[in-house]
Amino acid sequence: MKRQVVLFLSVLCLQSALSQVSYSIPEEMAKGSLVGNIAQDLGLDVKRLLAGKARIHTGDNAEYIQLNREKGLLVIKEKIDREALCAQTTPCALHFQIAVENPIEIFPVTVEITDINDNAPVFEKDERRFEISESAVVGSKFLLEKAIDPDIGLNGLQSYTLKPNDHFVLKMHSQSDVRKKVEMILQKTLDREKQEFASLLLTAVDGGDPQRSGTMQIHITVLDVNDNAPVFTKNVYKASVKEDSVKGTLITKVSASDADKDSNGEISYVIGSSVAIIQNLFLVTEDGSLILNGPIDYEKSKEYEIDIEAVDRGGLSDSCKVIVDVGDINDNSPVINIISSSNTIGEDSRQSTVVAVMSVNDPDSGENGKVKCAINRNIPFSITSTASNFYSIVTDNDLDRERTSEYDITVTCSDEGVPSLSSSVTLTLQISDVNDNAPVFERSSYEAYVVENNPPGLSIFTVKARDTDWNQNARVSYLLEDSSVNGVPVSSYVSVSADSGVIHAVRSFDYEQIKDFQFHVKAQDGGSPPLSSNVTVKIQIQDQNDNPPQVLYPVQTGGSVVAEMVPRSADVGYLVTKVVAVDVDSGQNAWLSYKLQKATDRALFEVGLQNGEIRTIRQVNDKDAAKQRLAVIVEDNGQPSRSATVIVNVAVADSFPEVLSEFTDLIHDKEYNDNLTFYLVLALAVVSFLFITCVVVIISVKIYRWRQSRIMYHSNLPVIPYYPPRYSDTLGTGTLQHVYNYEVCRTTDSRKSDCKFGRAGSQNVLIMDPSSTGTIQRIQSEKSILDEPDSPIEVRNLVHPLLSLQFSDF
Repeated sequence: MKRQVVLFLSVLCLQSALSQVSYSIPEEMAKGSLVGNIAQDLGLDVKRLLAGKARIHTGDNAEYIQLNREKGLLVIKEKIDREALCAQTTPCALHFQIAVENPIEIFPVTVEITDINDNAPVFEKDERRFEISESAVVGSKFLLEKAIDPDIGLNGLQSYTLKPNDHFVLKMHSQSDVRKKVEMILQKTLDREKQEFASLLLTAVDGGDPQRSGTMQIHITVLDVNDNAPVFTKNVYKASVKEDSVKGTLITKVSASDADKDSNGEISYVIGSSVAIIQNLFLVTEDGSLILNGPIDYEKSKEYEIDIEAVDRGGLSDSCKVIVDVGDINDNSPVINIISSSNTIGEDSRQSTVVAVMSVNDPDSGENGKVKCAINRNIPFSITSTASNFYSIVTDNDLDRERTSEYDITVTCSDEGVPSLSSSVTLTLQISDVNDNAPVFERSSYEAYVVENNPPGLSIFTVKARDTDWNQNARVSYLLEDSSVNGVPVSSYVSVSADSGVIHAVRSFDYEQIKDFQFHVKAQDGGSPPLSSNVTVKIQIQDQNDNPPQVLYPVQTGGSVVAEMVPRSADVGYLVTKVVAVDVDSGQNAWLSYKLQKATDRALFEVGLQNGEIRTIRQVNDKDAAKQRLAVIVEDNGQPSRSATVIVNVAVADSFPEVLSEFTDLIHDKEYNDNLTFYLVLALAVVSFLFITCVVVIISVKIYRWRQSRIMYHSNLPVIPYYPPRYSDTLGTGTLQHVYNYEVCRTTDSRKSDCKFGRAGSQNVLIMDPSSTGTIQRIQSEKSILDEPDSPIEVRNLVHPLLSLQFSDF
């Protein structure tokens, strides 16, 4: 049958804290049908729905409505049957929430499902048989089976008709369960002799458009004699039973009486309700006891209305109603549903930041259905109730990742029943790091010592700072703060490794120029913006005995001779002169001692160990030489000690003319001695140079032979070194600009050796011919020596700037 479904939408904008939106739609709408523009009704932009990952939360209920986030519309996901969803409950509505994240928002939505006339009244049985005594008085009542119409309101069962109605009329009674109780009342006495059997048609009609109906055949057999019907003591019985009662529990007992005797007075009890669930849950015994026959649940139905019929053997009957109230017990734990939650939260989050939103429901009623939720203690979070059955977990204190980087938040919800039932759920929340801690040095200041004359690049010591943040925020780099030492930038004295904090000396320190200096090192993390801290570093230069004593007096001049005059009448202890010297070092390195190294007459003079005073130690006599030469050595107290020598000329005479005549030849002797000293030093330097050169050459030959053996070991191919013309100096430390070839040719007689020097980019060769007397000849070579396989000498090409000579095998 073709039906026209009229869709009507009504949006009720409820002014509440949660902006609740309500819609009303008819049942049986096709899949994909529009329910409403939720984005417009909530005042949200479609982009907000997309960015916030909007979704529908229905808890444990089936999802009949779906959200089209791209258009902001609510549409039908599954066809809705109001009768299957709500049965006779009115109003019938779907309750769900729309959750939006970033920030978290919850919007309750109610969709009311209205009824359409899609069901016809139906009798459970197609026919009903009655046996009625002909003595039945006018007004006798016969309870008929009620028709069932799942629809409600006007679409539900409205009326009954009975045809033909010569002897009977129908009477309907409205009941609290919406269904209509119908009785067939005898209005005209029966006469078995006229009509023993009668067939009637009972029609049940609803009020829908189009109207629907259902029928049942009633077959009546007229009996003789029994003229009294059973009568119940009460029309309505009330009883109660707990929902946890076991099968077989006695609920109540009904009682009816019949004035007839014998078999006509025997009464049997039957349940007249045609609802299948009542037939399954309850039964009545022969004595009228109403027994529980199945499990009942308060959360499904709080009350049952049961029609019980008392029938005698003559077919007369009476009926009564039993109202059974179901008592609630605390048999359901609270149900916790996480609507939205965050996995991570920044440690700089403000207080009252929402971490999670959840709904909590307890199907029980009264105190058994009241729920309280709490979270574990000693954590910076709290749980608050935002609306009916909704809770939010929020921050209630400052977070610090360095103290606690992860929280396990356990939510426990308990009802107020006895005994109390509870449920719990645990959320794991990671605290993400922000750069809120500056690096901290291990010390408030540093002090280090370094001995002067250190090599540049020397590692002095290490500063260390730690950052309690994580990852990039904890990556510490070290910087040298800009400052100056005696007007010179501190960076020319020291440097600091950015990664390790190792402080290196940039230059060699001289204690005599600078004894100490200080600077600042900054430790900076890798956060954004970066945080930093400074520390003061003081470097103490330690003295080294690197300066010999310097003689201030007597002054040593190169062209003249200075002599001290001692009269021949000088007595013991006569002060001849005083050697004055200083040492720029410090401490014991500057402690000086004076000793007489050489003297013309050691028995005549002595030198003060500490003061350098030269005094006579005996009486001067005529036998003493007029020219006295003293060599005084001045030593410091360093390790190793350094010294300086001063020559003191003493003239033993009583007058200046005598002194001058005695020292005329002394100048010439001094010049001779100076020249001799110069030549001795020069010869020593030449010999040392030759020795060092020989050592370097021998080491180079050994290294070359080892490398050649390695090359020949790994390859059977001949190796011919190739150097392109004008090969550039890659090291940049030499003084020559191009490639030079040095060819050293050795024979068994080293006195007959050739040494050839080649110029870069040409074939000019310098040849040192042993037969020549040191004359170097420049010739033009037209052919490489490598092209002469029979040559008895072996050539090695060397590249500047190494300038190392490599010799062939002897």
